[in-house]
Amino acid sequence: MGMTPSEITSILKQQIKAFDGSVAVSNFGTVLSVGDGVARVHGLKDCKVSELLEFPNGVKGIALNLEEEDVGVILLGDDTKVKEGDRVTGTGEIISVPVGPGLLGRVVNALGEPIDGKGVIKSELKMPIERNAPSVVERKGVHEPLQTGIKAIDGMIPVGRGQRELIIGDRQTGKTAVCVDTIINQKGKGVKCVYVAVGQKMSTIKGVQAVLERAGAMEYTIIVNASASDQASMQYMAPFSGTTMGEYFRDRGEHCLVIYDDLYKHATAWRQVSLLLRRPPGREAFPGDVFNLHSRLLERSAKLADDAHTINPAEYKAGSGSLTSLPVVEIQQGDVTAYIPTNVISITDGQIYLETDLFNSGIRPAVNVGLSVSRVGGAAQTKAMKKVAGKLRLEMAQFRELAAFAQFGSDLDKATLATLRRGERLVELLKQPQYKPMGFEEQVMVIYAGTNRFLDEIAKDKVSVWQEQFLSYMRDARPEVGDEIRKTGKLEADCEAKLKDAIASFNKTFNAAAGAKG
Repeated sequence: MGMTPSEITSILKQQIKAFDGSVAVSNFGTVLSVGDGVARVHGLKDCKVSELLEFPNGVKGIALNLEEEDVGVILLGDDTKVKEGDRVTGTGEIISVPVGPGLLGRVVNALGEPIDGKGVIKSELKMPIERNAPSVVERKGVHEPLQTGIKAIDGMIPVGRGQRELIIGDRQTGKTAVCVDTIINQKGKGVKCVYVAVGQKMSTIKGVQAVLERAGAMEYTIIVNASASDQASMQYMAPFSGTTMGEYFRDRGEHCLVIYDDLYKHATAWRQVSLLLRRPPGREAFPGDVFNLHSRLLERSAKLADDAHTINPAEYKAGSGSLTSLPVVEIQQGDVTAYIPTNVISITDGQIYLETDLFNSGIRPAVNVGLSVSRVGGAAQTKAMKKVAGKLRLEMAQFRELAAFAQFGSDLDKATLATLRRGERLVELLKQPQYKPMGFEEQVMVIYAGTNRFLDEIAKDKVSVWQEQFLSYMRDARPEVGDEIRKTGKLEADCEAKLKDAIASFNKTFNAAAGAKG
């Protein structure tokens, strides 16, 4: 049975009513060639640098090379799912990642997608992975300490909030351990942490996650994982994504620590991507912009001034936030003069140099105090630490110099022997077990004892026992000394007198016990 004219009219009226006159303009292109995680695409007319592109089968890409005839794209997914002739769509948005408190405690990939099996991440806000660094006007000098919990570092190579301190050394010298200790030490200090793993083994990253979970540190930490099995494009993006996640907290007046482990692998991933995009190679086959790659990443770490407006004023919360970074660079056989290490050394505000020989001789953390430096120095220390640690660096320098001469076995005078004796005990004092960061007030107390000759009569092999028992004595019998140092950040004359008295009375009982055992 046919339709009546009135029915046809009503259907047409409905169709006309529902008709959407707006025109959707999409930017389309065609894949010319694909392979090794890189595609060349023709026909994307209005493409922007770092624009997110969509390929078939859910594969995404980033436009990096905008050329006259085609666009060079790095793929963020399985390149075997993309073939020649495929249609590519421009999204019009610059590559962004989710940010916010919802990411804390999670393990994500370089795109901010969860890879820990704990479900969807609750995050409203997305921010581009490439952002401008704060200007000079928006910054403020580094003046607050960021305690690592490691005596050798907090005493002699202090790190401040907003600083960039390079951790450099051969493989297996404890670089990651220093970073993990620093994260654990931020517990209860209001510092959020982002650990970016670039090109690491999955087992290593799992190990770090397990340690942080045991220490209760995952609740304020985000792990951005671009492991060795991920594409070079993901490894290149990961540090930028992690920095953006950290900047969210920095721009809201909070403090954040971001660790890049490690930037040599990051540079290698960028070299791979650049060579596949046919960019000309430079020194060590790295592209010419590898210095720019790391400088634009690390310059985003800053201590903000109280009235800085780096983001939308409606979202900005006054109060000087900070983003501190600890980049890690692995070197070969102690060679700090290679291309990437010298680049990163020149960008950062100092370096902590970990040495294989020290590590193998049982001095751990294996910090070479002579070659390590903090260009922020005392500005990043509390008054109490500055007071006790100034002497420490001097004593260690004298000890190293004399130890070199003492090897020749010539007769040494009393003063030289005393310096050597004290130096040996300080070296023992600065040793620290892994994943056991020490509170700032306890560091001050043990360093004070070491530099003020209270350990000169303690046997060298008993120093670690002395330290353990002394700290438990201070916690139980004289807690007011530690409390005062922690609350005021200073070592006033009356507090110093109490500390001296406590060390002297503890030493009496310790020496008596040692004598009885001996």
